[in-house]
Amino acid sequence: MCGRFYVPEDASIQMIRAIVERLEHRNIKVKTGDVFPGDMAAVVASNRQLQLQPFAMEWGYHLSDGKRIINARSETASQKAMFADGIRQRRCLIPAQHYYEWEKTDGKKVKYSIEPRGSDGFFLAGIYRMEAGKPVFTILTRDAAERIAFIHERMPVILPNEAVEDWLNPKYHGEDILNAAMTQMQFKICESV
Repeated sequence: MCGRFYVPEDASIQMIRAIVERLEHRNIKVKTGDVFPGDMAAVVASNRQLQLQPFAMEWGYHLSDGKRIINARSETASQKAMFADGIRQRRCLIPAQHYYEWEKTDGKKVKYSIEPRGSDGFFLAGIYRMEAGKPVFTILTRDAAERIAFIHERMPVILPNEAVEDWLNPKYHGEDILNAAMTQMQFKICESV
């Protein structure tokens, strides 16, 4: 599961800095630091000409009862009406330095920051839809990697670099790319405050 991720405020990671600066150049403000559901985040998607472009999107699909759907199970998303169109043709990338997860033990919660080992920023796999003329996104999740499972049984889908452009190309089946993305990465896990 992914309920919060981190985008460096100083945008020290070159890939993330380029995305945020392109949005700021267009006078679009996105959240940096800890990004929470409901925040306006920097996201990369294909434009109508199938060119990669940064967009500002709100995190979380809205439900009629006021709740948000912030994550979708990658294994079943294509079979759910709410997510099927996103898997088919509305895919996005969410840049991050790390994401957070909480381990619940003995009534206490321990916060961890998690990122691929040796990472200089990475992309989470996401899908989006339009609500009242504005784009909103959700993050796809998968079963947790063995090293992370003690914290939580789910984790976001982190796309390997070679799958990034394919994920945004609607000519490729989303399920195939997600399956290929389930490679075993090594993770850096740090207890966080």
